[in-house]
Amino acid sequence: MKSWFPMLTLGVLFFIFGFITWLNGALIPFLQIISDLSEFQALLIAFSFYIAYVVMALPMSWLLDKTGYQQGIVIGLGLIAVGLLLFVPAAQTQWFAIFLTAQFVVGSGLTILQTASNPYITRLGPEQSAAARIAVMGILNKCAGVLAPLFFTWLVLADLPQISQSMLASLPAPERAEQVELMASQLITPYVGMALFLMVVAALFATIKLPPVEEQAPSHNAQSIWQFPQLILGAVALFFYVGVEVIAGDTIGMYGAQLGLSNYSVLTSYVMVAMVLGYLLGLLLIPRWLSQVAALRWSAALGLLLTTLLLFSSASDHSVAELMWGWSGIPTTPNSITFLALLGFANAMVWPTIWPLALAGLGSFTARGSAILIMGIAGGALLPLLYGWLAQQSSMQSAYALLLVGYAVIGSYAWRGYNRRHW
Repeated sequence: MKSWFPMLTLGVLFFIFGFITWLNGALIPFLQIISDLSEFQALLIAFSFYIAYVVMALPMSWLLDKTGYQQGIVIGLGLIAVGLLLFVPAAQTQWFAIFLTAQFVVGSGLTILQTASNPYITRLGPEQSAAARIAVMGILNKCAGVLAPLFFTWLVLADLPQISQSMLASLPAPERAEQVELMASQLITPYVGMALFLMVVAALFATIKLPPVEEQAPSHNAQSIWQFPQLILGAVALFFYVGVEVIAGDTIGMYGAQLGLSNYSVLTSYVMVAMVLGYLLGLLLIPRWLSQVAALRWSAALGLLLTTLLLFSSASDHSVAELMWGWSGIPTTPNSITFLALLGFANAMVWPTIWPLALAGLGSFTARGSAILIMGIAGGALLPLLYGWLAQQSSMQSAYALLLVGYAVIGSYAWRGYNRRHW
């Protein structure tokens, strides 16, 4: 198969996307503890990461026009490595602003990688099977997301006692400062190691050659990227999708820590496992038994159902998890945490289906359309902050009602927005 080499090469990139992105699920509750942050403040970590996609998407698309995809990928990997190295002075000083700066730099590097790779995968074969190709990339992405929190827990938290924010606050000031310094120092070696690894990957990408993908003519005589309603509405749907995905993946650890669960730092892995299962099912069904549009509709409906169950379920009873995987020996979770983790299954096929639907018919506008869609990742910056504010006003569980809005918007695109070709 002619496309096996670029698929394999881009699979490495998607694995890196997932690993770096979903480290946040363990990093956020960790920094919340050592920096004594509120829910809103802790979610600034996610905000600084995802807002880079808005600020840097168009500049990075212009950079790609100048350098080409190949060199752009190398630059993106180098930028991520620089961001990871910034965690060293951040850990040494425990200055929260440096952590946020590091997150923004990492997000900027990922922006150029996402802008280059997603349209490439979409155009690498038939349009009707694009969601299946993206699903393959998604499996690698979310497998990395499963491993990232486990990696973080193993390398950062293994030698530390189970410390909560309240426990740390109860210590005498000198002892508390010593404990915070010890915890922060645990970040240095893993992040330096990841930075060095990415430098090696960047060097390898500088030596290979990806084949070009030819674009077709636009589906109508458009003069501007804003004349494609399916694209603009797709970016809005992606805004809400990334928001609900990040809320599920990045707040589940905080929510688990609040409930007193000892395994709070690995709960993001539960969400990622559910997403991998969703990707595998999508890969089996699309396009032979299920169209991309139908998959998107089912995803939105399942998201609405699971969110409703989450809002009204118990935060202490483990019966659902015991029924689903209690026999396996994997630690069970309260019902509300379980339904939150299962949202990963509902979320899995949203990104893979929106991309080909939104880029359909763009032709030579595809690169700019990709940058517009990448800007939709801003939902991962803004909606979690709104969730954090709502959680402070009420409770973390009730604040998940915000997810209902996100899935309603996704459903609206799945039923009507994807098919619009004129405003």
